[in-house]
Amino acid sequence: MSPTATDAWACELRGFAKSYHSGWATAPVAAVQGLSLQLAPGQVLGLLGPNGSGKSTTLKALAGLLAPTAGECRVFGHAAGSDAARARVGYLPETPRFAPHQTGREFLHYCAGLSSLPAAAVARRVDEVLAWSGLREAADRRLATYSKGLAQRLGLAQAILHDPGLVLLDEPASGLDPEGRLALGRLIRDLAARGKAVVFSSHLLAQAETLCDRLALLGRGRLLAEGTPAGLLGAGVTVAPTPSRLEQLYLEKMRS
Repeated sequence: MSPTATDAWACELRGFAKSYHSGWATAPVAAVQGLSLQLAPGQVLGLLGPNGSGKSTTLKALAGLLAPTAGECRVFGHAAGSDAARARVGYLPETPRFAPHQTGREFLHYCAGLSSLPAAAVARRVDEVLAWSGLREAADRRLATYSKGLAQRLGLAQAILHDPGLVLLDEPASGLDPEGRLALGRLIRDLAARGKAVVFSSHLLAQAETLCDRLALLGRGRLLAEGTPAGLLGAGVTVAPTPSRLEQLYLEKMRS
């Protein structure tokens, strides 16, 4: 069932396009062309595609970091990048940067100071996200000692610090070992269970197939296919960890 209220969609793209100029005398390069997608609260959407397919550009536009060349990007009915939209978005870039001398707790307190969190609520909220992300024991260690998995969990913790309704994650599983990917998957599904909408990009087709409510296959800036994992792979198909089917579907769409 489609939401009826104008702000019922957690995020909505309508004919979104983004082009870049690589030089003053060159024609613009289209990063994304005519992308239309919708996602309801409590759902997980996976953006799948190779480098250069438009995944990061789409996430940055929803986060309000890029203005569309054409079309619309909306967050809970508000134009992406507006104050109302930014207040409801959490974003984790593909390569988050941390100050190595800070502890995890200090980093989150710093991020809280940049958000709209009331000062009186900061310490309690930092403790909550540290516990939720499994970082309580590592909270007072220097970030220079964090593994890739711990750093990604900290990045996810900062993304939800202000309790956003839409969480955007750019390649969150990149560089993680199998245990780290499983832990990340559990956190993403928990966010959805709490009513948050999650959009993440990935090259890991097997994980996306089992984790997402909806998938969007992108190629050369265009939407190749979109739907539920079972719907994309065939009606009545049980979604199981057999990545070759999704890989085969993606390759077929890329060739068509």
